[in-house]
Amino acid sequence: MDYNEIESLVELAKANDKNAKEELMMKFTPLILNLSKKSFVNSYEFADIKNECYHTLFKCVSVYNLDKHRFVAYSTNAIKNSINLLIRVSIRRNTAEGPEAFILDGKLENTICSDLEDFDSLMLNKLYTNRLNAALKTLSPIENELVKYVYFQKHSLKKYSQFKGISYPLVITMKNEILYKLKRNLNSQLNNNKRN
Repeated sequence: MDYNEIESLVELAKANDKNAKEELMMKFTPLILNLSKKSFVNSYEFADIKNECYHTLFKCVSVYNLDKHRFVAYSTNAIKNSINLLIRVSIRRNTAEGPEAFILDGKLENTICSDLEDFDSLMLNKLYTNRLNAALKTLSPIENELVKYVYFQKHSLKKYSQFKGISYPLVITMKNEILYKLKRNLNSQLNNNKRN
């Protein structure tokens, strides 16, 4: 793509030269076709996406400052952003109007909400969280620190060994012992609940 030629076409297109606009369309057609083929927007067909891209191209022509001499980059980014906006709007609209939306009629059975987890899984998650918290309370302060540093703060074992000045193999051994201790505590809680 010859940037100087594009700049001159934009200048003519801003002056409402139809031939310049058509030539500009021809220059950007490969990019627009490529982006249109790669993009899926719910309730938009290929031709609709392509037309939105051309619409954005001509909007860029009308607002472009000729002193910048960067029309290709400006319009390419604008076209990509316009497609991304269509996708975002489509996703928002899909949750409000699509199959995941509420169906409000006389029957409660027809009320559908796919975003809510069912009651059983919520209760199980709460139960597991409570058991894990109880098992974590049985750990010593040093063991608790290692668990928080590695599993909750998402640091590596190597970073923990450097932070505490402990050898890496010792940290691995500590981690394995802590996990074994937690497993044993969780299993004993489970066995106690089965007896009750």
